[in-house]
Amino acid sequence: MSMAYKDDEEDWLTVCLKYLLFLFNFLFWVGGAAVLGVGVWTLVEKSDYLSLLASSTFAVSAYILILAGGLVVVTGFLGCCAVIREQRSCLSTYFFFLLLIFLIELVAGVLAYVYYQRLSDELKEHLNQTMTENYAQQGKETITSAVDRLQQDFKCCGSNNSHDWTLSAYIRSEESGDRVVPDSCCKTITPDCGRRDHPSNIYKVEGGCITKLEQFLADHLLVIGAVGIGVACLQICGMVFTCCLHRRIKMDPY
Repeated sequence: MSMAYKDDEEDWLTVCLKYLLFLFNFLFWVGGAAVLGVGVWTLVEKSDYLSLLASSTFAVSAYILILAGGLVVVTGFLGCCAVIREQRSCLSTYFFFLLLIFLIELVAGVLAYVYYQRLSDELKEHLNQTMTENYAQQGKETITSAVDRLQQDFKCCGSNNSHDWTLSAYIRSEESGDRVVPDSCCKTITPDCGRRDHPSNIYKVEGGCITKLEQFLADHLLVIGAVGIGVACLQICGMVFTCCLHRRIKMDPY
């Protein structure tokens, strides 16, 4: 009786582990969709701003999340097959992919956190130079478009303030047409509206575009870090369930 009871207990534990692993796979897919969505959202929404950054760390973090989200779809399917078939080899492969995705997402989260710490310094050091030296210059159309969109989206003018444009290569050139700021600084864009820099005509925001762009990127980085590390922690549960089920399966069934 005791042996039979023990066998029943072992079967019950195995079934519980299988259902827990199925539940984890569902949550894993949801988390994977979130990871993939955040990665795509980061690159698509206002992606023009990436050309204004000195380093590619922000974009790399997003690409890593997209890679991890794609792997989750494959791994989740593999996990369901491993649970149904109860093969130790499948469970071992599933565990390996969980560990791989865990490390990928952890790297994305750490990169986002590290970049978050030095974001302000990078913007202060490079944004003004990028805007004043490259705006409206030949071969720099991407930066020109990014600056125009930045100033219109965030209702700002210049990296620190509108006076930054007095040092701009564009404003000092004949192409400016006596403008003192680009037309994208204007509250209502009309031809040659940048010739007048009165507060009633242009955006004069405290802190300029640096403050606005820093807050925007910081919010995105926090989301990237939180999602990456959050889903990575969820995978720890999956790895624990996988290890427990792996130990309870004696050998691959014939």
